[in-house]
Amino acid sequence: MALSTPSLLSCRSVCLVNPIRFAPSTRRFRARPFRWNPCRPNRKFFSVMASENEVFTSPEIAKSFDFASEERIYNWWEAQGYFKPSFDRGADPFVIPMPPPNVTGSLHMGHAMFVTLEDIMVRYNRMKGRPTLWIPGTDHAGIATQLVVEKMLASEGIKRAEVGREEFTKRVWEWKEKYGGTITNQIRRLGASCDWTREHFTLDEQLSRAVVEAFVRLHEKGLIYQGSYMVNWSPNLQTAVSDLEVEYSEEPGTLFYIKYRVAGGSRDDFLTIATTRPETLFGDTAIAVNPEDERYAKYIGRQAIVPLTFGRHVPIIADRYVDKEFGTGVLKISPGHDHNDYHIARKLGLPILNVMNKDGTLNEVAGLYCGLDRFEVRNKVWSDLEEVGLAVKKESHVLRVPRSQRGGEVIEPLVSKQWFVTMEPLAEKALHAVEKGQLTILPERFEKTYNHWLTNIKDWCISRQLWWGHRIPVWYIVGKDCEEEYIVARSAEEALLRAHEKYGKSVEIYQDPDVLDTWFSSALWPFSTLGWPDVCAEDFKKFYPTTILETGHDILFFWVARMVMMGIEFTGNAPFSYVYLHGLIRDSQGRKMSKTLGNVIDPIDTIKEYGTDALRFTLSLGTAGQDLNLSTERLMSNKALTNKLWNAGKFILQNLPNRSDVSAWEQLLAYKFDTEETLLELPLPECWVVSELHELIDIVTTSYDKFFFGDAGREIYDFFWGDFADWYIEASKTRFYHSWSNSVASVAQGVLLYVFENILILLHPFMPFVTEELWQALPYRRQALIVSQWPQTSLPRDVKSIKRFENLQSLIRAIRNARAEYSVEPAKRISASIVASADVLDYISSEKQVLALLSRLDLQHVHFVESPPDNAKQSVHLVAGEGLEAYIPLADMVDISAELQRLSKRLSKMQSEYDALVTRLNSPSFIEKAPEEVVLDSVIISLNHIHRRMKQLVHIPVCKVVSAAD
Repeated sequence: MALSTPSLLSCRSVCLVNPIRFAPSTRRFRARPFRWNPCRPNRKFFSVMASENEVFTSPEIAKSFDFASEERIYNWWEAQGYFKPSFDRGADPFVIPMPPPNVTGSLHMGHAMFVTLEDIMVRYNRMKGRPTLWIPGTDHAGIATQLVVEKMLASEGIKRAEVGREEFTKRVWEWKEKYGGTITNQIRRLGASCDWTREHFTLDEQLSRAVVEAFVRLHEKGLIYQGSYMVNWSPNLQTAVSDLEVEYSEEPGTLFYIKYRVAGGSRDDFLTIATTRPETLFGDTAIAVNPEDERYAKYIGRQAIVPLTFGRHVPIIADRYVDKEFGTGVLKISPGHDHNDYHIARKLGLPILNVMNKDGTLNEVAGLYCGLDRFEVRNKVWSDLEEVGLAVKKESHVLRVPRSQRGGEVIEPLVSKQWFVTMEPLAEKALHAVEKGQLTILPERFEKTYNHWLTNIKDWCISRQLWWGHRIPVWYIVGKDCEEEYIVARSAEEALLRAHEKYGKSVEIYQDPDVLDTWFSSALWPFSTLGWPDVCAEDFKKFYPTTILETGHDILFFWVARMVMMGIEFTGNAPFSYVYLHGLIRDSQGRKMSKTLGNVIDPIDTIKEYGTDALRFTLSLGTAGQDLNLSTERLMSNKALTNKLWNAGKFILQNLPNRSDVSAWEQLLAYKFDTEETLLELPLPECWVVSELHELIDIVTTSYDKFFFGDAGREIYDFFWGDFADWYIEASKTRFYHSWSNSVASVAQGVLLYVFENILILLHPFMPFVTEELWQALPYRRQALIVSQWPQTSLPRDVKSIKRFENLQSLIRAIRNARAEYSVEPAKRISASIVASADVLDYISSEKQVLALLSRLDLQHVHFVESPPDNAKQSVHLVAGEGLEAYIPLADMVDISAELQRLSKRLSKMQSEYDALVTRLNSPSFIEKAPEEVVLDSVIISLNHIHRRMKQLVHIPVCKVVSAAD
């Protein structure tokens, strides 16, 4: 039942428009009597309470919840210090390190997802009494930030190299101070209750100290080394990039077929290779075929001549890696420019030739093509091959192109001198942490992904050729070989001192120009933010290890696994006990959101239209680890939930005692429903709703503890909307508007307040703003909802009352459905005979006011009997449940003569249709001229149609009409 009906009128107004008075209930309550005042509650009181601090607004003075108040509420929470951990209740801490978003970023739905889920965990555990710490911060985002500032300089006509490293870094810091707070302000807008007094930035002093310490310790253990290996190279950015920063896209391309002549053979002795990158042939060091490929067996062990290289020879080798079915079954091995070729060369001991400069042009190894851009060379090489007769053909081919996530350019596999971390010994410990149960990954299916990555882990390239980031703490000796002679130190002063000790006072040193991969500092995040390497820091002692890490499943390896490895390595413990992984946010059609598709939903725009609470509730209802399809329909539905909560609060506030009625409030606040004795003394609807609430608390608490947030949200939604709002609130109106019993009304007030308070508490982690606003509107002093205590579990519930009220609901539904079927006007009151056994009639009849109100019965003509009434044959018979029936006189439901006339017309029309069909089928011309299948189809379709229409018409209600007419 909607709350926008006369239920929202004042008590006095409702009594005037509906003066029916019901007999007082025969139940007795253990409650002190008080004077029930049916007048409108004191609106002035509510207004004063709501506006005392100009933060909160009461439903009494606002038609709906104003989303603009969300920022005021958030600022009030923060100003009161509610986001800081409190040890008042002495429980174990609950700690979450926030995945630090890029300082260059702006809010997208992925951020909205992690903020929502983490804030749910934080608010729940805070209300459970645990000292709760959510550590916020941002990542310096090396490549992304440097690109932003470079573009800014370019708009002024300035290049990075022109200003120098020191000045450029200064400009980046200035940009960060001016624009770097955008993402954190937007995260606040989502209601993130993190402790902003502990906010960190990956380049701040404390975290930078941790990064240097980690590098030094790993190097001292021999786990960091320098070497030339294959990396992902970004020619425009002039730096190596991580695998995570490379995105692959399928794009149209070309497959080039090229002849490689066999040295010492005839003109007919050649191998044809198929390649998508002919410009790399200058770096070929072998030609490979499958050892089981009989076509090329005679060439294995011989030499091939690389085209356009003035006769350079390479061996023809056999390797099972070669796919006989791809192209021609012959593979050119260019170890310096392909990851797979590189590993084959390392395995077989082949030389590695680099033919490319770091800017994407070819070097001197390419001979006449030196200095030309890689893509220009591709076309020129093919043209020259055609000229010398070595070009066979080219054909269209879909390529899987690696592009830089930041710059969008094509990434070049390139051998480059970099710093690496040996990962195998670190990975082994991280694998054991999961195996031994020290770390739990949720959902469990991602354990296989975790184990696979760590079992097959490769060494980690941690150096980047950038100016923005943590400078690698390595110093070289001027005039010495930098690969052989270098110093790893915690500071330039320490490095110089060690250099003087080893090489004399006259030596000069210079620092490695590279910076560390952003993921290196992020891998230390759970403990560097708590004070490590100072293990005596108060935060480190109190809050490490943290409790849970929540993030997207797509960075399970790139970030989560690295944090686990580093945490165990440097602290001896896994950095968290649980890893909770969420899925991607997709559009309503299940497509990944992208600007190209035009299906991106902006969280800030969504908040403005639907409110933060609706967005959070929508995002929270997904299943862990699975992608979530986001639609405006879902957002609208959950915005309606906000309105429903607001209207429920409005109804409750309008039906509470006046503030001046001290005795009434003493009575109201004295009610307790936490014992079986007090529960069983309640009337049936009250006992039912309190019992259902107690069950809900247990179910929801269990779901929260198991991280089943979607289940918890749905359970709360169903109870609030389906049980409390649509049933109990409507039933309670009989206590306020039609009852002579002050005691009954008082109990209903107490139950409404008790249940609604608990709903607000249970729902607060999901929808913090509207619940806090409603909580503050309740007219007596209390703790803020954000720090209120979570309800006690295992409270009593009466199964018998639940079943009894469900029977009453079934009866009401049956009568409502019958009214709808017969199109009875909503305002029309009808009579009914309720038939059941004596014990069922006892509890049904005790709530006849509820039955009459919710099913629109005429209370003066509702009869409770143990056998069918005399007019049963002239009534609509409803079976509400086993042993519970209702008979509604047909005369109350329809105008019998008008109904007979309508049915007669319909029957006459159907008879005419039937006669026409028979005539058609009896016509020889139709039978002879029409194809047999057409005739049969016509008969079947027509007869089925008429049969269906007749069946719809001649059913039980029609029989009752005919019976009544007889």
